[in-house]
Amino acid sequence: MRVWPGHPYPLGAVWDGTGVNVALFSDNATKVELCLFNSPDDHQESERIELTERTYNVFHAYFPDLKPGTLYGFRVYGPYAPQDGFRFNPNKILFDPYARAVGRMLKWNEALFGFRKDECDQDLSFDDRDSAPYAPLGLIVDTAFTWGKDERPNIPWERTIIYELHVKGFTKLMTEVPEKLRGTYAGLASAPAVDYLKKLGVTAVELLPIHFHIDEEFLTDQQRVNYWGYNSLGFFAPEPRYCATHDPELMAQEFKSMVRTLHSAGIEVILDVVYNHTAEGNERGPTLSFRGIDNTSYYLLNDKNRRYYTDFTGCGNTPYMRHPRVLQLMMDSLRYWVTEMHVDGFRFDLASTLGRQFHNVDSMSGFFNVIHQDPILSQVKLIAEPWDVGEGGYQSGKFPVIWTEWNGRYRDSVRSFWKGDGGMIGEMATRLAGSSDLYENNGRKPSASINFITAHDGFTMRDLVSYNSKHNEANGEGNRDGNDHNLSWNCGVEGPTDDPEIVTLRERQQRNFLATLFVSQGVPMLLAGDERGHSAQGNNNCYSQDNFLSWLSWDLKPSEQKLHDFVHRLIEIRRAQPALSRRKFFQSSVQGDDVDDIYWLDSSGKRMSEAEWNDCSLHAIGMLLLGHCSQINDEGACIIGDNLLVLMNAGDKIVPFSIPKAVKRFKVLERLFDTYDGDTEIVQYDTSQPYPLQPRSMALFRHKIGG
Repeated sequence: MRVWPGHPYPLGAVWDGTGVNVALFSDNATKVELCLFNSPDDHQESERIELTERTYNVFHAYFPDLKPGTLYGFRVYGPYAPQDGFRFNPNKILFDPYARAVGRMLKWNEALFGFRKDECDQDLSFDDRDSAPYAPLGLIVDTAFTWGKDERPNIPWERTIIYELHVKGFTKLMTEVPEKLRGTYAGLASAPAVDYLKKLGVTAVELLPIHFHIDEEFLTDQQRVNYWGYNSLGFFAPEPRYCATHDPELMAQEFKSMVRTLHSAGIEVILDVVYNHTAEGNERGPTLSFRGIDNTSYYLLNDKNRRYYTDFTGCGNTPYMRHPRVLQLMMDSLRYWVTEMHVDGFRFDLASTLGRQFHNVDSMSGFFNVIHQDPILSQVKLIAEPWDVGEGGYQSGKFPVIWTEWNGRYRDSVRSFWKGDGGMIGEMATRLAGSSDLYENNGRKPSASINFITAHDGFTMRDLVSYNSKHNEANGEGNRDGNDHNLSWNCGVEGPTDDPEIVTLRERQQRNFLATLFVSQGVPMLLAGDERGHSAQGNNNCYSQDNFLSWLSWDLKPSEQKLHDFVHRLIEIRRAQPALSRRKFFQSSVQGDDVDDIYWLDSSGKRMSEAEWNDCSLHAIGMLLLGHCSQINDEGACIIGDNLLVLMNAGDKIVPFSIPKAVKRFKVLERLFDTYDGDTEIVQYDTSQPYPLQPRSMALFRHKIGG
């Protein structure tokens, strides 16, 4: 085979229309070989070619005879001294970190480990068995794709409604989708799936990880999988298991077709990405890619003993964020998904880890700075999960100005309020108003707050109101996994029940949570299935449950259809009312002087007093939003909305709520919904009479401007 010098950039194995440039970075390797395979079933490579050129510690060559469809991996030579952090082992085939597609999946075998698992001090030993029959392989692909007139929806943050879903679980049981497409990218792009999303009214789908990931060995031994996918190995390749096509060369095209179809429906695509660790785990993990390419460059090692890894995620390792090539890998990956795959943004799992250049989280770290100045990445939607498991990892409200954040304070406050906990009125008002205490100081807007009640990690909405404790027995970990924290109220009965009173109360609590979500300032995120009462039977950690616990059912009971219709109406109301999605924070603090666009009210219809803000026995509050100039349109003109009155009662007694004078003069208001019975028919209400706000319920009224 002909070999030319090639170039150190781009990294990976990249087809340029004529041949393939191959480039692999390693600071400490002494030799790199490209290994070519004829078939996924081959137990040995058909050819090894040394990359003899080395520029800036990038080994590279150009192959004019290589074509798309070629399977490949690397063997990397260097010192094997685990006590010093070096774990080179040329007996192991290594997956290209820049591979654009996966040509063969991993097959677990002890040969994948760089050490002998049967020896004492295992990871200090050296294993000379060849991993070629078992290692995952990259595939060289032609990335050309006809995008046509694809345009990103570019929906402003304040108008965004996020729907968090799993590519497989969303359509796996959707009978209207052709069977061969269910649970795939093509299935998500099918007409029934897209029509459902459009009719529901969401503006963006946030996909659980779709980067190539592996199933941990212990899960494979138990005949389970890592269903959620937070165990990435390839940051450029789409996960093959979500592809309807079985041709690896066409998998990226299927993903692109999905994005193009969703864009044509006005729906953005946000990826949940996992750059905070890799699938190689700690020192007792396999040698699959980064560890064998250059362990000391890619991973943050223990300062006192470089045999071990520093772990801020609980997953065994942490990327070495001070190394420029690690930053480059992440930036190249992110730009690839934006420019080549046309995605609209990213949600960063355990994002605090990415800000740890040394030990502490630093909002001025290289990772945040390089994104901030990047002309491509700074313009897409950026969402942080603002915590990790390390010391000082909880960073809510501390991310840089262009970032939004999952608001854990919002989740906990709303749960606690509707549970009936005392002393929550002031906290609840702050969360309803957009959490200015967290985001306003550094120049951010209410849209910096990604509001959510539930997410993939934890109870579903239905289970949140049905269980006090987790039931994760199916995970095979003795119910020790998952979060023990539950701030909800389940009427004192665990799990399913036929008691009509308890069923009714649970359904009402679901409506309370969902209604609160859609009347709060900030960006609402809805967990797929919560709009239809999906239950995981009390399992709050379904990471390995690739089954009915995670797959959405489309055979709805009447109560589930009613909930769906209620949520659909909530989204309609939110999208029609600019006062619910303001671009700027209210001018006054929650407990300060009211201004002319928001009033906080007690049940007498008067402004809340200082004593009432501090009254732990108070469980009811009103919020009056005046609709003048809540948003600015693209031409800079004010968007005028209706005046809205939100009444909330988390107590167990009826509260006669007097209509405030500010709207009482209009004599009649329109009630848009009441969560007590889930009624969303517009009802005329005489403002001269107090509204009987039922226990554990909320209602929304409007005065139609000009009406």
